[in-house]
Amino acid sequence: MSERLNKCPLCKSGHFLNDREVIDHAVSKEKFILCRCTQCNLLFTNPRPKKKEIEPYYEFPQYYSHTDSTSTFTEKIYNRVRKVNIRKKVRLIESLIPKGKILDYGCGAGFLLQALKTRGWEIDGMEPNTKARKKASQLTNQKIYKSTAFFEEKPKYDVITLFHVLEHIHSLRKTLNKLKKALNPNGYILIAVPNYKSLDAVKYQESWAGWDVPRHLYHFSNESIVNLADQFNLAVHEKIPMIFDSYYVSLLSEKYKNPESNAFSNYINAMRLGWQSNQKAKKTKEYSSILYILKKK
Repeated sequence: MSERLNKCPLCKSGHFLNDREVIDHAVSKEKFILCRCTQCNLLFTNPRPKKKEIEPYYEFPQYYSHTDSTSTFTEKIYNRVRKVNIRKKVRLIESLIPKGKILDYGCGAGFLLQALKTRGWEIDGMEPNTKARKKASQLTNQKIYKSTAFFEEKPKYDVITLFHVLEHIHSLRKTLNKLKKALNPNGYILIAVPNYKSLDAVKYQESWAGWDVPRHLYHFSNESIVNLADQFNLAVHEKIPMIFDSYYVSLLSEKYKNPESNAFSNYINAMRLGWQSNQKAKKTKEYSSILYILKKK
């Protein structure tokens, strides 16, 4: 069962247009429409599966953020890159605040939380996916929450992270309000999302893996994230490119675009376009994925 939105989920404008149709390449092969808000320029999946009915769309072995499997070539690459990214994320977080209390919202299998816990951070994690939540709990040896209901019981956080999570949240405005209230006055919210204005998105069009419908309910650009921050009285403190993402997304996109092609050919094409995307973004700042560091105004 799906739900159809009659207002933009970010700015609440009723003025939006159908932008394109995209296939769920990973699971269902269903087609989904993306609408573009004419006021804030957000793209959003509409109609979309209801929150209670979307979990089956996450049930496939290749949903890498929920697994540590290395049985395929792509999984091996992803897991190697993930280890590098975890170290980079820890360094970034500790450059903002050396040590404190952190919430990883949408923590997946808990790899970042585990790394931070070993360095003396007080950690909390929230993960709606049952299998991933169980793995994260085992990895961190503590409870991982299913929803935001625990917020009222907890002291405020110095850092809240949403790494490729914001685009999955059904109750966008409600959740952002809760996260802002749970943040210390001098704390930081880190939000990483794909950028549909990147070169790889433009080149792959409907085959771009960054659409990832219907799991991705929203599709952001630099402009729409700035609009989002303004609406919640947050300031964009810094923007950081996630340079590995262009290669990973291009590799998946090649597979979607050319399902009959051999893996080596897809790999070469993906590495070439991933590099081109990052090179162009040095001038345009339109990287495949961008990490936004937000603070309260």
